[in-house]
Amino acid sequence: MDYSPGRITGARLGLVRAVAAEDQVPLANSDYRTAIGQEPRFLGHIVLSTCAGHKIGTHNSMNDLLIAGAGIAGTALAIHLARRGHSVVLVERGRFPREKPCGEGLMPAGVAALERLGIDTAGLGAQFYGIRYHCEGHMAEGHFLLSGAAGLGRGIRRRELDAVLAEVAAKTPGVTLHTGARVTGPLFERGRVTGLLVEGQPIRARLVVGADGAQSRLRHVLNLNRASRRKRLGICRHFGHLSAAESRGYVEVFLGHGHELYVTPLRNGEILVAALADADAIDGRIEELFRRWCEAQPKLASLLRNAEPASDLLVTSPRSGSARRRVLPKFVLLGDAAGFTDPITGGGMTQALQSAEMLAQHLAVEPDWTEGFLESFDSTREKMLLDYRRLTSAMLWLGKHPPLIGPVLSAMGFVPSLFSHLLSVAGGARGLLGCRRFISTS
Repeated sequence: MDYSPGRITGARLGLVRAVAAEDQVPLANSDYRTAIGQEPRFLGHIVLSTCAGHKIGTHNSMNDLLIAGAGIAGTALAIHLARRGHSVVLVERGRFPREKPCGEGLMPAGVAALERLGIDTAGLGAQFYGIRYHCEGHMAEGHFLLSGAAGLGRGIRRRELDAVLAEVAAKTPGVTLHTGARVTGPLFERGRVTGLLVEGQPIRARLVVGADGAQSRLRHVLNLNRASRRKRLGICRHFGHLSAAESRGYVEVFLGHGHELYVTPLRNGEILVAALADADAIDGRIEELFRRWCEAQPKLASLLRNAEPASDLLVTSPRSGSARRRVLPKFVLLGDAAGFTDPITGGGMTQALQSAEMLAQHLAVEPDWTEGFLESFDSTREKMLLDYRRLTSAMLWLGKHPPLIGPVLSAMGFVPSLFSHLLSVAGGARGLLGCRRFISTS
């Protein structure tokens, strides 16, 4: 087995069950492979092996960075640091391509972050100019503030985005990507995390990063998890062959009783329909509830009248949570693993890309990687996310007070500049007071 930099190991190319059982994501459509076709395109260099035959081997030398999780945050960080000359081991228990429940709307700041990684987003997804909110006859429309390409979001399927990021990481000298490899726990030496046990084999590094997602195993094992007080369920499905021929240049959000529906435009004329719902609003079979919610929105029902499912129904819960601490000596949580805010405002993928780039920049200016720099990074990251979290809390509060939703949407319709400003807050480009939240110095 070749573990040289720039290789992917342990993956068998093909369609796979996307999410493990412990992620609480049941898949519910046996016609999935027929709906999306066979053998999705994946260009990274892959060493094929079966799961049973996969061996991690022993990394005798000390790596600079060891990352658990090859999602958006983990792969972005690996690429940034390897390009700065660091050795990175990236460990992923799944295989690419894979589906993942997600709203799949990347805000303009996230598009810019992908471009800085050298990824051409034009061929990856469908562009959108803003977001429209609908509720009982009221509609508010907001555009992103920046003009031209800098003001465009992209609707990108996660199976494609994750595969592209993994491909770029695999081709980056200095990165070793193991797929189909499960992290069984952290390594401790003198009271510090010094590495990970991967398939029972120890791998050590100067810095260990937990980027293993919203249900982070490392966050739980290290007793850093803080349970979510509000239980929300996420449901999504892709559709093709749509009835309406109108241009879909917006993410459309339909507000219902106890739930919201998000419609994201994707390439090849497809859309994603995603629902977020309070757990107490779930009564009956999830697939039937999802269908009823869609049919209760006339515009969405018309769009889906003759549509065909293009993916399984994916379900995940909970959709918010936090960590008691996000950094320890020589260890940092990144992306959703560091605490994930309810996705009602749609900035999760953008935040993952921005926080990964921010951590890379902190590591670049602190060559010795002393303990204090992680605290400094965490403080800067929290400042970047603070206004986003305030906006999310306000949206969740509004959702609990349905009589106020209509008047608020009407007010936003009369002051579109305010709505556009709030979209920029949600997308990570601005703070509530108008300042830029994160500017890359790459």
